[in-house]
Amino acid sequence: MKPKLRVWVTFGEDLKFGDGRARLLALIDERGSLKKASQELEMSYRNAWGYLRDLEEAAGFKFVERVPGGGPESGMRLTKAGKRFLERYQKFRSGLDEAARKQFDRAFGA
Repeated sequence: MKPKLRVWVTFGEDLKFGDGRARLLALIDERGSLKKASQELEMSYRNAWGYLRDLEEAAGFKFVERVPGGGPESGMRLTKAGKRFLERYQKFRSGLDEAARKQFDRAFGA
């Protein structure tokens, strides 16, 4: 047995940012490509791109930018603000996981 938390950071009333979207950003950063990141997550490129547009509009800053070079094979990377947000989310999430494990152990005597 172990605890499992679902956590979202909301922008406005509707747009949620959680572990799945964090994974998309992390994969963009690792792979240098939205196409590769969306394929790895078995997500359509169109849905991934639409989500990023909606996220940037709701958050008020850019999360990703195209890598110079142009053309259909050009890459993508996180902006400084996008990296900073992802790092903060991961730190926040890690802290919640640790607190949940401690509370779980106290409650269930593990």
